[in-house]
Amino acid sequence: MNNSDTKHENFREFLDRLRSEHELVDIKQAVDIRHIATLVDQADTALLFHDVNGYEIPVVSGILRSRNRAILSMGCNDYSEIEHRLAQGIDNPISPRHVETSGNKQVIEIEDDVDLYRLPIPMSSIYDGGPMITAGVVIARDPEYGFNSGMYRFMVKERNLTGIDIVTPNNMRLFAQRAHEAGKPCPISISIGTHPFEIMGSGFRSPLGVDEMSIAGGIRGAPVELAQCETLDLPCIADAEIVLEAEILPTGWVHPEGRFGEFTRLMGGLHWNPLVKIKAITMRKDAVYYALHMPWENTWLAAPTRYTAIRSALKSAGIDVKDINVTLGGCGFWHAIVSIRKQAGEGKNALLAALTAQDIKHVVVVDDDIDVNDATNVEWAIATRVQGDRDVIVVPGARAKPLDPSLPVTPPGVVPTGAKVGIDATIGEGIPRERFERIAYAYADRAKIGEYLSGKTDNPLKQPRHDDTLTAKLAQEILKLIEDEPKYYQEIAEHLSKYEFQVVARAMGQLHAEEKLWQDERGRACVRDSDHAAKAPVKSH
Repeated sequence: MNNSDTKHENFREFLDRLRSEHELVDIKQAVDIRHIATLVDQADTALLFHDVNGYEIPVVSGILRSRNRAILSMGCNDYSEIEHRLAQGIDNPISPRHVETSGNKQVIEIEDDVDLYRLPIPMSSIYDGGPMITAGVVIARDPEYGFNSGMYRFMVKERNLTGIDIVTPNNMRLFAQRAHEAGKPCPISISIGTHPFEIMGSGFRSPLGVDEMSIAGGIRGAPVELAQCETLDLPCIADAEIVLEAEILPTGWVHPEGRFGEFTRLMGGLHWNPLVKIKAITMRKDAVYYALHMPWENTWLAAPTRYTAIRSALKSAGIDVKDINVTLGGCGFWHAIVSIRKQAGEGKNALLAALTAQDIKHVVVVDDDIDVNDATNVEWAIATRVQGDRDVIVVPGARAKPLDPSLPVTPPGVVPTGAKVGIDATIGEGIPRERFERIAYAYADRAKIGEYLSGKTDNPLKQPRHDDTLTAKLAQEILKLIEDEPKYYQEIAEHLSKYEFQVVARAMGQLHAEEKLWQDERGRACVRDSDHAAKAPVKSH
């Protein structure tokens, strides 16, 4: 595929191209939003749900959930070309272009009109803390450092309130921290339903002062078009389906967030994060909501950023590289196998060089007669359950990623450190077992993709839709349900499955707004100030 064929392609045109390649299937019949995650997990293609019970907006998911769809998304002919497209964007960035109009300004909801519950935000895994916005490209600006773009998840708490997961040390966390210390909110735009070019660009960890949208432009081969927000002095991506204009409130990292099924294929822990106030929602009249499906949609476009960083480090070390595999067993983040045309002593030089690349945790260097593409399941065990402090070369005290479940628990705000390289793939002593709780999708026993492809319909529920009286009634029922024993959000939704999911979500939102709702250490909903309620750790100084 020629680069010129895709460089001006928008999100909808990309979906059309997936459809033409038989990589996207349209589900026209009604589907319960609670079934979406497990249906996408079962499907061999991306899925576009046109009729989601209780919502006016369709949902698309799984658009990057395979190697082939990742290749198509970048306009490449094979997976290795993606690395070269990313390198092109890094070496030849193209500054964004600002436009006066954009399609996502056809519907504008500001302040009191903002209602996140109208967006079809699916639950993902059984143990998630609540509905999560997973595919928003976030743009922020710091007075000193300029623009930063990245992808972060947002857990919906109220109709206009979310959290933001910025536990990991990165530029967005720095921007939010600086605003917090100044006692000011940190304005952000959240663009949902954008082309994978912008998703990949925002996913690359750039140095401070480097605009990731310029990298996205370099990947695309043309400027990313940005439009001005309605309520903020910030841009958003002009061709996005939906844009949330928001502020990270200077609340500090004290509110429970999660859990969430992560790229590790495991449930992440309960995080402590700031709150986010949604000031406005703008969208197309016929907007499509994009729900990024974990873990593979996160993995297939993340891995090439590691290839690029590793190859650059090895080139600087003068290593003759034959091949690199950033393995699926290592979740596309943590494991690399590198084959080299070796000269004396270069095995260890290559190892040390590769370990400097981003979040790489375990590296194996092999000779050029070894196939680097092997042993995915073994690699996964190493990725999720190992600290390399006993075998081969061990580099202790290196910066680590908080989502690594094998790390010791650290207080909020403290950057975790860990060892690089290791072998023993068993669960270590003293590590909470729930860290290794695998993602399991709700309704997997009854919602089967084959049945829906054959025409099965989830009929709309006969119960009345939301009103203030019903919301208040269900809020009290939920409060009674969790009074003695905390429940996962999904358990509550199933208990009240005779009501539409939106009705349940609004009732949960009312409890949160009334300061009656909290979470326990496992991320389950509980009564605030009860014996079950999680306590925020004391921040170390």
